[in-house]
Amino acid sequence: MCTEGRMTSSHWEDFYANHLPPTDFEDNRSLLKEFCERHNKLKSHIVLVTSGGTTVPLEHNTVRFVDNFSAGTRGSASAEYFLDHGYAVIFMHRVKSLEPFTRHFSGQQFLDMLDLHENGPSTTIAVKPHSVDVLAPILAKYKSAQESRRILYVSFTTVVDYMWLLRAACENLAAFEQRALFYLAAAVSDFYVPSDMMPTHKMTSGEAPTISLQLVPKMLAPLVALWVPHAFVISFKLETDESLLIAKSRESLTKYKHKLVIANILQTRKHRVVFVTPDTSYEVHLTREQALSGLEIEEPIVADIVCKHEEFIGQQTSTQ
Repeated sequence: MCTEGRMTSSHWEDFYANHLPPTDFEDNRSLLKEFCERHNKLKSHIVLVTSGGTTVPLEHNTVRFVDNFSAGTRGSASAEYFLDHGYAVIFMHRVKSLEPFTRHFSGQQFLDMLDLHENGPSTTIAVKPHSVDVLAPILAKYKSAQESRRILYVSFTTVVDYMWLLRAACENLAAFEQRALFYLAAAVSDFYVPSDMMPTHKMTSGEAPTISLQLVPKMLAPLVALWVPHAFVISFKLETDESLLIAKSRESLTKYKHKLVIANILQTRKHRVVFVTPDTSYEVHLTREQALSGLEIEEPIVADIVCKHEEFIGQQTSTQ
């Protein structure tokens, strides 16, 4: 398997020109437009949370693909906490990755909370008494978000799907200016197979294929500079080498000019992150006692970000 640098971050326009949008793109764009127009009229603060990994198909009729490591844990949890802070949330997630609210129940766990009662011709389903305290608060928050229409779910699978939806979201979020927050937690593929270099049908299994991968353009560049220049944009940086964490984050901030990088190490990401700005860096972490009590690190992460976003809005308003 080899990689080539034919496409760089300055060629994002070529990426869209050479790759068709997903089949449900227009439906999703309409949903984004309606959601954003409604919340802009309400003067809501709004956040785009991207979550989960992207796939890289190896055939047009896809059987095989390269996947990215991400279950969507951080994005799905963070979406709930942004709702708690009053934000309207666009949750742009990988199909079958974790989602807000349902993320609390995995495998058979939800079904184990239910009882089936057959009374003659009628059947009823009830939550087991000892499970009510667990399910009720989550269900209440879910119902509140749905009834107030403060969350929109938009899904992707491939890196091409993601790129088209990201640009569509930006088109509709630009009108919010400083009130728009971008929380780009999705694990986006770094490489892809160009459409014109991909076989139509399943590759034969009798011989090892040679696959030429190209660099995925870094959409932070047009996003920050062109699409939503007034928004508060946050990216994430995952590393396995602690010594590279701050330097890589600062490099990204210098290159793309966004507001904040949330950096984390693979092995400790569930209880420690580092907030990196162009001038400062500091840790947000959970103590052992906090982790054992059930506190999720996304709660203080989001609380800190909401404060920073409010400060940003205040600064921008005072200079106008």
